[in-house]
Amino acid sequence: MTAAATGFNAASYLLDRHLAEGHGGKDAVVSPRRSLTYAGLAAESRRVAAGLKALGVRPEERVLFCMVDDVELLTGILGAMLAGAVAVPVSTMVTGLDLGKVLADARARVLCVSGEFAGQAAIALGLAPEVTDVVLDRAKAAELPSGVRAHDWNDLSTVDDHGFEPAPTWEDSPALWLYTSGTTGKPKGAMHRHAGIRAVCETYARGVLDTGPNDKFLSVPKLFFAYGLGNSAFFPLAAGGTTLLEPARPTPGLIAARVRAERPTLFFGVPTFYAALLASDIPDDTFASVRQAVSAGEPLPAVLYERFRDRFGVEIIDGIGSTEALHIFLSNRPRQVRPGSTGVPVPGYEVALRDEHGAPVPDGQPGELFVAGPSIATGYWARYETTKRVFQGEWLRTGDSFVRNADGSYTCLGRFNDMLKPGGIWVSPSEVEERLLQHPAVAEVAVVAAFDADGIEKPVACVVGVPGRRLDADELIEFCRSGLASFKRPRGVVELGELPKTATGKIRRNVIRELVRDMYDIQAPAPPHLVL
Repeated sequence: MTAAATGFNAASYLLDRHLAEGHGGKDAVVSPRRSLTYAGLAAESRRVAAGLKALGVRPEERVLFCMVDDVELLTGILGAMLAGAVAVPVSTMVTGLDLGKVLADARARVLCVSGEFAGQAAIALGLAPEVTDVVLDRAKAAELPSGVRAHDWNDLSTVDDHGFEPAPTWEDSPALWLYTSGTTGKPKGAMHRHAGIRAVCETYARGVLDTGPNDKFLSVPKLFFAYGLGNSAFFPLAAGGTTLLEPARPTPGLIAARVRAERPTLFFGVPTFYAALLASDIPDDTFASVRQAVSAGEPLPAVLYERFRDRFGVEIIDGIGSTEALHIFLSNRPRQVRPGSTGVPVPGYEVALRDEHGAPVPDGQPGELFVAGPSIATGYWARYETTKRVFQGEWLRTGDSFVRNADGSYTCLGRFNDMLKPGGIWVSPSEVEERLLQHPAVAEVAVVAAFDADGIEKPVACVVGVPGRRLDADELIEFCRSGLASFKRPRGVVELGELPKTATGKIRRNVIRELVRDMYDIQAPAPPHLVL
């Protein structure tokens, strides 16, 4: 540590202040299996930290977690940071092969895994020979390769922590790696420092949501997702509030039951889940306790915002963040929502729009979004060239296309490589999707490019219908024609049972593009309507 470095540990920041202020008896985390007060959470996190050190985990060494959202994962992440190690929560929806690739890339020696994923872990260990220890929560060690030491989570979390002190980390010490989804390439580990965790709590959570000790937080996105990690761990603990963890796969019925039982004040989702809630038959007063709903992950269409507000009586504020920025940096404000926009910069962040040459673009013109702020990752682990392209001085290049409106708000046009150019004129897929979602028969939609017989790019809409409603391709195309410029209308409609999504609920547009490419022969005119 240099003389100028400031001693700081994010886990201590999240926990110890509340004990010093006499709030140790307050509920910190509630799950269907068990709950802990702040005193209990701090004590168990310290025991996990001591247990990791007993396994030989050293400062700045990676500890990988493939676990369900529950007390164990939360104390594992906090314990790793208390020990000075780097917590690496990964998607629980990965295959064993994908998990093995991340394990090997991170060069982790310790893997913590829930029983539900022990089978994937056994496969993964075959690709990660550096792993020496696996900590199992509600799982048996029978399937692990020989030479890998197995430990029970209960043994790890009950290690004697007498004399344990948090590692002497400082603001710029590595605290957390988050792997990107890797939908367009190999997953990359975005490296975050301890101070970045405090930053998102002070900028977005406090500055936008005005979080406090009376808030209860319920998040559909899971802890392995940057968005969910802030919602379910950093924000509630920084505010002295209560996090409501849900280990199971979220469904509208399950989430509605948790909301009615636990009465959260803050609810976090993604657009596809808000659409699922609207398509369900849950009671209209389900969200009566919620003072604010939040959406991120993908742009929230104005029509979903309006339908949710009108039916459930709750306002959703939409925002955009990224794995590389740790959480939301551009957001609408409570009671100041411009539906269909992503709002304005979060306090502490700057944004800029640039063209393909890096020059600023004027208001009303599309440009690539760049962001600067205190929570930006220090780079990607072992990805030199990619780091140089994405992290440019103080600026993060997001790869998203935005336009700045006359009122100072920003509207997302989609990923730069998702933009369409039929007839040589740029078209935003989100604009066409927004129009289609206004049709009463459409529940979900993704618009991608296909090609006609001359190889000319044309918009194609992949649509999921509302249960019990019939989709008519000609009617949908004419519906778009009546509400959009003619060249923006889709030239074909593909009806799907569901849209392929990532583990974090984002639409997998690359998969949809491949599907459409296979269905639409470039050598022949594209059919107007296909059903799968």
